[in-house]
Parts: sequence; C-alpha cells; structure tokens
Amino acid sequence: QVQLVESGGGLVQAGGSLRLSCAISGRTFSGYGMGWFRQAPGKEREFVAAISLDGRSTYYDDSVKGRFTISRDNDKNTAYLQMTSLKPGDTAVYSCAARKTIIPSLLFQIRTEYDYWGQGTQVTVSS
Repeated sequence: QVQLVESGGGLVQAGGSLRLSCAISGRTFSGYGMGWFRQAPGKEREFVAAISLDGRSTYYDDSVKGRFTISRDNDKNTAYLQMTSLKPGDTAVYSCAARKTIIPSLLFQIRTEYDYWGQGTQVTVSS
C-alpha cells in the first residue's frame, strides 16, 4: 500500500514563501511520476506542477510558472513544491499525487492519471 503524506503548509503573507514536502512510503519512490494539485473552497481540484520519474522533466500550470518549483529527492523518497511570491489566489489545500510508471521522462497533468493521493495540506496567503 502506497502512502503519501504532505507537510509544510501554513499561513503566510502575500509575497512570502513556503516549501511543501510529500513523503511517499510503501513502494519504490523512483517508480513514480509525481504531481501537485490544489483545491480552493468552492472550486475543483486543479493541476499545479508535475515532475517525471527521473526528475529531469517538469511542467507547471501557467498560474504558477516562474513562482513555484517542483523537485524530488529519490534517496529521501520525497517530492517538494517550493512556492515563492505567493498571492492570496494561491490559497488552497495542496495535495501531492503519485503515478506508477516505467517511462522516466513522462509527465502527468490530469488528476485521473494519478494512482495515489495524499490527504493535503492547507496553504493560506493573506493580503
């Protein structure tokens, strides 16, 4: 059974930074493409960023491009989302997701492509 646990959320002022972590357990972390999604109150869950199994490819939603950075440390079985220049519109519950794959370079942007999900961590950006 694969488990994903997010951490690092909190309350921050606009313009501030946070780093989210996603620890995966139960299977070989390097066998998964990873993604981050977010869901604001009253809205559907939306894609934020994705990173390939080998960590060499990344992809971002336009709304966070240039401000957020996704990364992974396969030795620590952890994925990260570094968020800078945060805006009130970034307020949401952020969840990480894992998709099993054998192709190192693939990226997954659609939520239904993912096999496992974390519980989420709240990020609140005040103006």
